[in-house]
Amino acid sequence: MALATDIMAPDFDLPNQFGEHIRLSEFRGVKPVALVFFPLAFSSTCTGELCALRDNLALFAEAGVELMGISVDSKATLRAWAEQEGYTFTLLADFWPHGDVAKEYGVFIEEKGFANRATFLIDSAGVIRSSFITAPGEARSLETYREALAQLRATV
Repeated sequence: MALATDIMAPDFDLPNQFGEHIRLSEFRGVKPVALVFFPLAFSSTCTGELCALRDNLALFAEAGVELMGISVDSKATLRAWAEQEGYTFTLLADFWPHGDVAKEYGVFIEEKGFANRATFLIDSAGVIRSSFITAPGEARSLETYREALAQLRATV
């Protein structure tokens, strides 16, 4: 079961697509974060979703929110995918231990070996303020992101 809102987001330290380690707690007191869990790089639905985010980065920039995608793919796979698709936002590799962060957030699908499509908006204090999950195979809508970003701004 996915984590509830109004609780502290579990901290993590994961490599991004360039091998740099990103720690969620480094954003506390600095800026809010949108964690976007997705199943697998190079899959059609995930590519469509992340391309929509790429094309609408202004939504996050205007809200002052750091956008980070996260999957069980390796950092090398994420880097190749980001280069191919022109993603300039951070992609995090929850590769090893396999899916540990997705498990902490309650969105890992054991029988599939990857995370569900789940988004968590975390305020600058590190508290989960909004989250949404779609059914397997169903892309998240930009309207849902807009609503979640508006909800996050309302709590600040």
